[in-house]
Amino acid sequence: MAFEQATIKVDNEQAFGDLKAAIVKAFGADRILQYLKKLSSQNIRIRDWEAILAAGTLDVVSESRLGAAKLAYQSLTVSDQAQMREFYLSKIEEVDQALRARFPKLYQYY
Repeated sequence: MAFEQATIKVDNEQAFGDLKAAIVKAFGADRILQYLKKLSSQNIRIRDWEAILAAGTLDVVSESRLGAAKLAYQSLTVSDQAQMREFYLSKIEEVDQALRARFPKLYQYY
């Protein structure tokens, strides 16, 4: 039996959609290398979602207004924030193994 994620209604669909689009854009084939390099230069681990938002890394790579991702995330309800973190964590696991091997410090656990 395959894992099936429960569907939870999103309260703030506009902010959720904007943030999700920024994440998808950052993890696109044409930008993922730039994203990983930026995280590496900022000395931020890829799973440190709060630090990524605070540093504006996602905004720079997705070419959004600086601080837009953090504001969108803060405007979400707690359940929406949890869904967004889960979405982000699922995207980092989809990164090609060759790229992950190239940036081992980003993916290592503390």
